[in-house]
Formats: sequence, structure tokens, C-alpha cells
Amino acid sequence: MNIGLIAHDNKKTLMQNLCVAYHHILMKHNILATGTTGRRIEEVTNLPIHKLLTGSFGEQQLCAQIDNNNVDMVIFLRDPENTKNTEPSLANVLRHCDLNNIPCATNLATAEMLILGLDRGDLDWRLMYRNDSKNDSNK
Repeated sequence: MNIGLIAHDNKKTLMQNLCVAYHHILMKHNILATGTTGRRIEEVTNLPIHKLLTGSFGEQQLCAQIDNNNVDMVIFLRDPENTKNTEPSLANVLRHCDLNNIPCATNLATAEMLILGLDRGDLDWRLMYRNDSKNDSNK
């Protein structure tokens, strides 16, 4: 599975801690992350991370990956109290996830549920969905 990770500045340490706690699950999957978030996760986990650009530019790249059906779930740890104009937009990411039927967590509780569900196989339907959309594009 392909997992997209984004975190606002005040939530980057929380994202690192989440990835450390679930390293044993995340290591079985492909991870895409916005630049600074990806670098910080790599520093503490040694997980291979495909790093996108930083901030809102990385958000745009992730949204393009979602639209091309290359992302199976997204964890966007956001800071609802203090966002800067240069930080990724939750509304934009949610819109792309909703349009493409991609599960998205915006806080620690739902992030843990998605990761545990991923480990149980609850998201295996995405593999079939991804293959079907590739077959449709070849017609």
C-alpha cells in the first residue's frame, strides 16, 4: 500500500512518534511524505520515505498522486489552532481524498485506526480498486 503523510509544523513530532510506534507496520508499505515531515520521520525511524516538496508544494504533489490513484490512505496530522499560509491545506487534501475514495485521518486517534486496519487487511480492497482503475485507463 502507498501511504501519504503530512503534518503541520506543530504536529511533526507527533507524526514522528506515530511512525516510531507503528514502524513494524509501516515498514511493509510505501510512504510518501511532504519534504520536512518525511525527513524528520526518516531521522527517527530509518524508514524509506519518498519525499515530496515541502509545505503547500508537497501538498499539491500529494494531491496529484491521489488523483492518479497512487495513494491508498493519507494521514494528515493538522494543527487546527495555528496554521500558516505556507502550510498544506487540509481542505484541499480532504477534497482530493473524498473525490477519489481515499481514507484520510486528521488526528492521532483516526491515524492509529487506519494503521491498525491496514495491518489487519481492512484496506486490501484498495489493491483491487487500484488495479481496476489501471485497467480502465488502458482501454
